[in-house]
Amino acid sequence: MSSTTREHKTVAKFDDGQARREFMAGILTDLDVLERMIAENRFETGVRRIGAEQEMFLIDKSWHAAPASLKLLEKLKDPHFTTELGLFQLEANCDPQDFSGDGISKMEKQLDALMEKVRTTAAEIDLDAVLMGILPTLRKQDLGLDSMVPSERYQTLSKVIAEIRGGKFDFSIKGLDELIITHDSVMLEACNSSFQVHLQVEPKEFARLYNVAQLLAAPMMAISANSPIAFGKRLWAETRIALFRQAVDDRTQRTHMREREARVSFGTRWLKGSVTEIYREDIARFRTLVGTAFDEDPKAMFERGEVPNLKALRLHNGTIYRWNRPCYGVANGKAHLRIENRVMPAGPSVVDEVANAALWFGLMAELGERGLDAPSRMEFDQAGANFYAAAREGLGAHFIWLDGRDVAAAPLVLDELLPIAESGLKRQKVDEGDIKRYLGVIDARLRSSRTGARWLLSSWNSLKDKATPGERANAIVAATSQRQRTGRPVHEWERARLDEADASRHNYLRVEQYMTTDLFTVHAEDPVQMVAILMDWERIRHVPVEDKDHGLVGLVSYRSVMRFMINGGNLKTTPVSALMRTDVQTVTPDTPTTQAIELMQRYRYGCLPVLQEGKLVGVITEQDFISVASKLLVKTLEAPEG
Repeated sequence: MSSTTREHKTVAKFDDGQARREFMAGILTDLDVLERMIAENRFETGVRRIGAEQEMFLIDKSWHAAPASLKLLEKLKDPHFTTELGLFQLEANCDPQDFSGDGISKMEKQLDALMEKVRTTAAEIDLDAVLMGILPTLRKQDLGLDSMVPSERYQTLSKVIAEIRGGKFDFSIKGLDELIITHDSVMLEACNSSFQVHLQVEPKEFARLYNVAQLLAAPMMAISANSPIAFGKRLWAETRIALFRQAVDDRTQRTHMREREARVSFGTRWLKGSVTEIYREDIARFRTLVGTAFDEDPKAMFERGEVPNLKALRLHNGTIYRWNRPCYGVANGKAHLRIENRVMPAGPSVVDEVANAALWFGLMAELGERGLDAPSRMEFDQAGANFYAAAREGLGAHFIWLDGRDVAAAPLVLDELLPIAESGLKRQKVDEGDIKRYLGVIDARLRSSRTGARWLLSSWNSLKDKATPGERANAIVAATSQRQRTGRPVHEWERARLDEADASRHNYLRVEQYMTTDLFTVHAEDPVQMVAILMDWERIRHVPVEDKDHGLVGLVSYRSVMRFMINGGNLKTTPVSALMRTDVQTVTPDTPTTQAIELMQRYRYGCLPVLQEGKLVGVITEQDFISVASKLLVKTLEAPEG
């Protein structure tokens, strides 16, 4: 970075209109300078480079998120690593490589080395790192502001968006199951980890290649999906797309008549001629959320023949999250443009990720060289619809493709796109062995129909009748971690097994690991008959009584219903309130199992309702504890002596 580049002094919210006006003036000045740089050919040309950013989760011995990134960075002492939004996340940045020869395999080798380094270092403090789009063991309590990296930029963005939304972040995602959740900050964004790849392009070709990237977002999403489970719910094949969009959405529901784009979006239109169209649209559509002070004038730098960093424009661009994002950068004293592909999730393995990247790089090279004019062959809204269909359905998605053809994702990639990518990689003179290896991984994945998302769902469903949601999540994270270390691609992975999570004391410390969350409840004004019917139909001995806001108001036991019936009570006319017990002992998901058992023994309860933030989220029963005890006993008996 040039010593004459203007720098951020601080990132902060705007305290007054003058500060906002000054920062907006800075953004517009940067845009003007960028346009002049493009007009005067002030960019590096004749070079194709590739790069990658690898996000990951840090986990502890119980396979849960470990907020230890700052401690780990101190031990790593490696500039390739940096923080992400959550303290339980880490990002590794690869060195740029030439898009030719062994450049792609060099990327893979560096990623393997970086992952080995972080795992080895993490092991020194009893932690590990895992590549997953969304960590299945993440809990809402892991996502408090105390788990946010103490970065002024992150904290300011969270505060500003929270103020816009009135301090309430509502999420609703429907897949096989449905997730409805409310949070108080943007920290649900930290559920997501990506594998982001970069392709350096020239200004004159940027618009055409960016349109190609938008077209390819759908098939790339379909083959790389790896995030079907969040908070114990089976949602989209790539739930990351829906979760991220809602996490940093600064729109309110009060203006339903207006058309407003979310800050996380696919975009609204094809580009016509220049990268500046994106920056103009984003400046016009999105209010600046944070600002900074500068100590250099980019216009003066430009006129002196120096290369400005355009920090105001880049800072604003950094608060708008297109799935294909334009990037302006400066390296070795020269300015360049990149297309950043943010579509693909982290995992399932390094070789899977690099194979995805190789496919995208090859397609971009070949379709770009062929001069594909995407806008003339597909409506932009259809490209967006294809992308979201792929995020929801993964490899099972269907697209309306070029010239209105109706195609399925898997045969489209297998029969049409793989040969095109091969031609593109050959055009770039990528090593033949690398082309065969990486595209072979994609070919085998498609023929086996086993993406990361499908492996996760298959493992989750196979364990359904054998374990609680918490145990299944542990098993999947454990299996993912262990299989990633083998270096095998996901199409060769066996399903996750319960024994891989090691049912030790680590996994049975908290109520949430085995509580029942599929609840049957009644209201206080319901007839006792309804309770009796539920107990008969569902073979349950306790029914919680809740209000309309899911607050617990009481508990009805099987014994109380039987006693009522023996005494001649009228099931049809008597309200539940007449039988329910209101002095109910409760626990939270974080309550230690030992404490829950002690409560049951002390009060002779057969059931404890589980509350989170005052709302009923589950129950635990004597039978649950018997199940846990039997598993621990089996583990103890199977353990070698000594």
